[in-house]
Amino acid sequence: MYTDYINRAELKRRAKGIMSSSKPSPVSVGVVYLLVTGVFSLLSTRLLGANLSENDVAQIMNHMNSGNYEYAMLYMQDFMPPTSAYLIDFALNIVSYILSAGFVLFLLNTIRNTGACYGNLLDGFGFFWRVIVLQILSGIFIFLWSLLLVVPGIIAAYRYRQAIYILIDHPEMSVLECISESKRLMKGHKWELFVLDLSFIGWMILSAPPVLGLFVSIYTTPYTGLTYALYYEALCGRVYAQQNEYSDPRNFG
Repeated sequence: MYTDYINRAELKRRAKGIMSSSKPSPVSVGVVYLLVTGVFSLLSTRLLGANLSENDVAQIMNHMNSGNYEYAMLYMQDFMPPTSAYLIDFALNIVSYILSAGFVLFLLNTIRNTGACYGNLLDGFGFFWRVIVLQILSGIFIFLWSLLLVVPGIIAAYRYRQAIYILIDHPEMSVLECISESKRLMKGHKWELFVLDLSFIGWMILSAPPVLGLFVSIYTTPYTGLTYALYYEALCGRVYAQQNEYSDPRNFG
């Protein structure tokens, strides 16, 4: 029997219970995930960071203020990263996307008690092209909706939030089918998920400071991840039970 809403407090309570009882610990797997993606982020920053001194900035500003834009651009080119740096940064971002998919797989396996392990992080490579295409297509759709106004873009982002879970759950479905199914799942539930996001705003604020945020993220990454995975499960169960389409909320392929 499904209620008209998903109880946020119950989702969070269950997420905390799973965090404390599951093996391997979602916290420890989350640490590995954060460590690897954090190293990638630092590498990208170092690769693309411009080594400009205060004198260099002053020179550029002098050229700009004098109307010598061409000289300013030529001066800046001396400090621009090489093309190889952009290629490496692109590759690191791709791998980060794949690891994110692997972490989602781990979270789903954890809440379902079906073979969760550290190796799930690498299992994301089994969805390599599908994850990349999903990122590209959803990004394009959100961008196009954002051209109308900011709000339609935000609504579009919520519309596609479940696509990654569906893609992992149903490898037989195409990326566009996953996006369409996410739209169907989220119909009438976008505000509900938005409120769930807002309920984590306190943790988001604590995660902002560089040092404190690192330690807070060790807890919040698996905590919020498990909560959203449980939300996906509850959403599937409610939507498909209400429609009397399937006895198992995950068998909608």
